[in-house]
Amino acid sequence: MKKVFILGSTGSIGVNTLNVISNFPERFEVIGVSSNSNTELLLKQVKEFKPKFVIVNDKNAAENIKGLLPADCKLLTGKNGLLDAASTADYDIFVGAMVGFAGLGPTIEAIKRSKRIALANKETLVVAGEIVTGLCKKYNAEIIPVDSEHSAIYQCLVGENIYEVEKLIITASGGPFLNKDKSFFENATVDEALNHPNWKMGNKVTIDSATMMNKGLEVIEAHWLFGLPTEKIDVVIHPQSIIHSMVQFIDGSIKAQMGLPDMKLPIQYALTYPERLISNFERMNMPVVTTLNFYEPDLNKFECLKLAFDALETGGTAPCVMNAANEIAVQKFLDRKIKFSSIPVLIEKALVEMGNHQSPDIDTIFDCDKRTRKFVQNLTLKENIT
Repeated sequence: MKKVFILGSTGSIGVNTLNVISNFPERFEVIGVSSNSNTELLLKQVKEFKPKFVIVNDKNAAENIKGLLPADCKLLTGKNGLLDAASTADYDIFVGAMVGFAGLGPTIEAIKRSKRIALANKETLVVAGEIVTGLCKKYNAEIIPVDSEHSAIYQCLVGENIYEVEKLIITASGGPFLNKDKSFFENATVDEALNHPNWKMGNKVTIDSATMMNKGLEVIEAHWLFGLPTEKIDVVIHPQSIIHSMVQFIDGSIKAQMGLPDMKLPIQYALTYPERLISNFERMNMPVVTTLNFYEPDLNKFECLKLAFDALETGGTAPCVMNAANEIAVQKFLDRKIKFSSIPVLIEKALVEMGNHQSPDIDTIFDCDKRTRKFVQNLTLKENIT
């Protein structure tokens, strides 16, 4: 019986993780769950899975459920609650399903305890890839990627020699604006940007898909997960989202991992690796798949993807600045304070103004994130406010 701690249990990855675990009650026990403020769903999860502890990041929301938890379920709150649980709780698998920079600290604590990290939080490796991978080696922790693209690559590499890899090919759906001209971005609405054709995800991740920043984050993540340089990582638009990513080898052969656009499969793989267990997921019917299209991404149109490639090349704190600026810019767009087209503008301004620090330690990373957020939060683009 493996004990599982899910950081971000009320988000889409967290909910799907619990769906997977419910199919294997004899193999997994949910020991802890966390949410930012969605206490209604959190209480339902507590009732079904009976965890030993819950963490509510928002302290006001935590106050509201204080008397509603079972007597044997401990309530922790805020950033310190996340860190305390990660560093002291009794668990075997840490599921990093929280979106954003806030997932970094708890993930590091889990790594220091040599746990299996089922990682869906892109930002952990984007902002602190060198530090995180170094800690994994030091403490013999393993990261099994949950992102469908990185899970696909991970599966394709089983039994292969990494030195025989010519390139990783990360597929992208292209998001809701694939067939729109760049001029459309000036007046794109929040509802339009959130209308993803293939995947059901949280708001932040869905906007990242619309800007293709999600692929930029995945390129940086792949660099640290698989130890390959930028020139060996490609992005290809594949609107059907059937091939989740590919690996091309030095002899020209290409391996692809295919499946329906459903996050439960990569989640189950991360929880059960190296085993494959029978699932009740919907199967792909190959004769129904009549078309598989592939296109090169337009880096002039999807500026965020280019910014991410550039940040990876620059190294140091550039990916941290880019990530922090993107998180604030996306929230400003969701709050209808800036135009969709302003998201890369704010990120680029931050990259220029914040400078770069090569080989940063973890304190520098946290300071850089904090300063960048403040800088972008205070940026005003009067001509772009809607």
